[in-house]
Amino acid sequence: MRDQYGRKIDYMRISITDKCNLRCRYCMPEGVEIVPMSHLLTFEEVVQVCTAAAELGIRKIKVTGGEPLVRRGAPALIGMLRDIPGIDSVTLTTNGVLLKKYLPDLLANGLKSVNVSLDTMDWTLYRQITGQDAFLQVMESIEAAVDAGLQVKINTVLLKGVNEDGWEQMIAYARSHPVDVRFIEIMPIGAGKTYSGVSNEELLRRIREKYPALKEDISIHGNGPACYYSIPGFAGGVGFISAMHGKFCNHCNRIRMSAQGEIKPCLCYGTSVDLRRALRKEFAAGQPSRLQQGTQPSAELKNLLAEAIYQKPQAHCFERADEITENKKMISIGG
Repeated sequence: MRDQYGRKIDYMRISITDKCNLRCRYCMPEGVEIVPMSHLLTFEEVVQVCTAAAELGIRKIKVTGGEPLVRRGAPALIGMLRDIPGIDSVTLTTNGVLLKKYLPDLLANGLKSVNVSLDTMDWTLYRQITGQDAFLQVMESIEAAVDAGLQVKINTVLLKGVNEDGWEQMIAYARSHPVDVRFIEIMPIGAGKTYSGVSNEELLRRIREKYPALKEDISIHGNGPACYYSIPGFAGGVGFISAMHGKFCNHCNRIRMSAQGEIKPCLCYGTSVDLRRALRKEFAAGQPSRLQQGTQPSAELKNLLAEAIYQKPQAHCFERADEITENKKMISIGG
């Protein structure tokens, strides 16, 4: 399906929980309120939404959180989503703490690619950023995923005064490991408003100084807007997702759904479309739910989803802070 500006929207990121086993300061600091489990979509409801999305042209799904692997049954959901007619790929974003534990189940359910959020290769700094002593678990998970043949991307957010000089260690990991290390510019949403990020333009300049042979890699690495580069002799690559200094809205192909069933056409704005109400309306009225009947998604659900896609804004306004209308924490929206 295309939105009102003619962009083909074929990628959907779905959060399945707002809980997390880490407390990264820019995403989920201590004290963030967690919604009751009853407010989250059930996996059956998630499947029904994704079935409707597939009928509208969504072909790629990313399962996110919070930390998706803290929700019981998450690996099985991967398999349920892969079985939806029209869905070509289902991938996962995780902080890696539980990845090794659940890797056999994830592989059994057809997972082929995983993104691991990791902001430093320094054990002490990792504990300061995340509030947990789990660095070794994450590194073991990454290596286990690579050994299992998964496509692995490491997502890194550089913050001034925190880990801005850690890019050399991150890139060095890709020398001997076939992973893409990707640097994501922090966006002024939620707790991220209180931090200053590192410009990917500046970072690319510094990387070129250290690695003059760096060259652009135009091969397809995934579903999103990252730009990739290769360094001769490296097993892996380097990527940049530059929401602030490389605005890619003209080519944006995604929508997001929160764990509570709210469709977010754009991270910048507070506008959302509530699908949970449509999913549960028949049940609340005392009628057998469509999930129990095993029928196709309701016309109302598809219409709501189609409208959310069509009304996707032309561009974000992160560069104009006074125009940002999204007030929720990133953990509540979904990664």
